[in-house]
Amino acid sequence: MNWLIVFLCGGVGAVSRYGLGFVFKGIGKGFPWATLIANVVACVLIGVLFAANVRSVNKSLWLLLAVGFCGGLSTFSAFSLETVELFQQADYRNAIVNMIVSVIGCLLF
Repeated sequence: MNWLIVFLCGGVGAVSRYGLGFVFKGIGKGFPWATLIANVVACVLIGVLFAANVRSVNKSLWLLLAVGFCGGLSTFSAFSLETVELFQQADYRNAIVNMIVSVIGCLLF
């Protein structure tokens, strides 16, 4: 049953991430806002769940939200690819800002 929970909620997270791409398309052209927002939202949610000790209290809820939804929503691979593309386009400012804000912001949340 745990596998099914992670599978279904991971799909919801992935579709949510895909939807953010449409919402933020054209906003802040040249900067990967959708990926940044997806990663920060996932970090905030996991931080709240961790602080509430959900992993120990309700393993099913942890699997549903943290492992499934947040796992599907957040994307280190997209962050990495988009940062490399910014460097390749010689958009060094946005590449560096993306790295700093993504890493520090996600760690803080």
